[in-house]
Order: sequence, then structure tokens, then C-alpha cells
Amino acid sequence: MKQKVLICGITGFMGMNIADKFLEDERYDVYGITKSAYHRPKKISADRFYTYDLTNTKQVADVIKIISPDIIIQAAATTSGVKDILSKPYLHVTDNAVMNSLLLREAYENNVKHFLFLSCGVMYQPGEEPRKETDYNESDEIYKSYFGVGWTKVYVEKMMEFYSRLGRTKHTVIRHSNTYGPYDKYGKEESHMYAATIDKVMKANNGDTIEVWGNGEETSRDLLYVDDVTDFILKAIEKQTDIYKLYNVGFGEAYTVNQIVNEIIIAAKKELNIKYNTDKPVIPTKLALDYTKAKNELGWYPKTSMFIGAWKTIEWYKNNIGK
Repeated sequence: MKQKVLICGITGFMGMNIADKFLEDERYDVYGITKSAYHRPKKISADRFYTYDLTNTKQVADVIKIISPDIIIQAAATTSGVKDILSKPYLHVTDNAVMNSLLLREAYENNVKHFLFLSCGVMYQPGEEPRKETDYNESDEIYKSYFGVGWTKVYVEKMMEFYSRLGRTKHTVIRHSNTYGPYDKYGKEESHMYAATIDKVMKANNGDTIEVWGNGEETSRDLLYVDDVTDFILKAIEKQTDIYKLYNVGFGEAYTVNQIVNEIIIAAKKELNIKYNTDKPVIPTKLALDYTKAKNELGWYPKTSMFIGAWKTIEWYKNNIGK
């Protein structure tokens, strides 16, 4: 018998990629929630696509009762790039705390079997070595630019642990690194660095100059192709036995902005110049995630190299955004 999978935030970057993966798997019936009906995934029929506000108590209660899912994958969030993180950090706090609190309560009340939450790794202290799950210490100060979003993620993780102790729903916290790939926010004000760079490179002609924020060396990021995240979600659903688990899901290596930009340019087969704008905001940290726990317990590890991920992203861009 097929299991009902509800993807919250199905029209977002992560939600669309998760939907594509689960729609190919005959073991699951896929349902989706979004705040806006814009860009409904073509493979999902209208009767399995719901437009609800996940910060509204009644609407959350209604939609969970209507669908009665076996599994909830919580990919809905208020997100944006470094500009908002620095100038409007509160955007990542209130709505995210409210929607997750409501969803977790309704998951418990409606006997949902498994709740998976896409967290992140911003609560870890930056450093030279990849961070393990045990490296997080609640007494450590979260990096100042991530203080709000970091503690919001930790709050939701603890809320999941609380509900798991009540013994009705299995919970999985996915502390993933920076992700990239199809359906990202390309060419928009709130774009993340990777998506913004893809858009700049693809719109440039050979010999053009593209702008990079900062000097290219002061920021290092662990980047994970989105298909590797969706593969992890499937592994967790299939193999997790404990009622509560928290996993790092990353590539395990931090790359500088220069390395990332040059890899994208090479994958796009272009010859471009780079102009560094040190007046633009950057977050000068180095962080990578150690995925040993996920590998040992679930058999998961990242399969997509930086170059292959860039190439796949560019091919998707050509066929969807470029047209």
C-alpha cells in the first residue's frame, strides 16, 4: 500500500526537487502545500495540491486533517540571501518558528508516522575541520550574522525531540549544508550566492566581466547538490529506526567563493573576467559538515562532485530559465 507523503513548501527550491524525486517512486502518493499557487508542479494533480498559510493555526489543522499524511517533509521556510541575513535578520525568525510549531503539533495530533525537517548547519561554530553533530554546544555563541536563524532552527529541532518523546511520531532533523541545483531563485534579489553566480555566468558573453561580492577568498562554503539531499530523505524514511535522529547532510568540504565561481565558469564553457566588489556584504566564515554519522547509520554519502553539480545545474538552467 502506498504511503501518503506531504511536502510543505512544494513550490520552493527544495520542495520542487523533493517532489520530482518522490513522484518517480511508486511507493508514495505525493501531496503538496504552498502559500501561493504559482508554479504548481506539472506532475501533481490539482486535487493533491493545496494552497494554505502555514502560519495560520486553523488552516494548518484543516489541511493535515484533510490529507491525513503518513509522512510530512517540512521544506517550507522564509529564506533569502546574505543581504537580508545582514540587514533584516528577523525575516528568518518569526514565521519559521510559528509554522513549524503548528505543523509539529498537528503531526502529533493526527498520528503522522514520520516528520522530516530541513534544518541547516548555521548553529555550528566556523572552523577549519568539518563539524560533527556532537561539535554543537548550546553554550557556544552562534555566529552573529546567523544568531536569529540559528536559534530558530535549534528551537524547532528541540520541539521535534519533545514530540518524539511522546512516542507517536518519528522525527528526522536534516542539518544540510548550502544546497544548489534546479528550481533555485535565479536572477532575483533574494538569490543565494550560487544561484546568483549561475545567473550572471549564463547571461554573460565570452569576454564579459561578472561581479563577485567580496574578494573571493574570505568566505568558504560546503555546497551540496540538491539530488543528494533528496536521496538522504529517502534513506531516512527507509532505514531510520530510532524515533528521533539528527544528521549532518553535507559535502564535507568547504570551497572558497573563487573556487565556486571558477568551477561554474568552466562548466559553462565560457571565458569571463571577474570583478571583485568589496563594498558588498559578505559573511566571512568557513564551515563544512561531517557526514560520517549518516554514512555509518543510513549508508548515505554525497555522490555529486562540484563540477558535475555545476554542469547539471547549468543544463537545467538552459532548458528552463535560459529559454
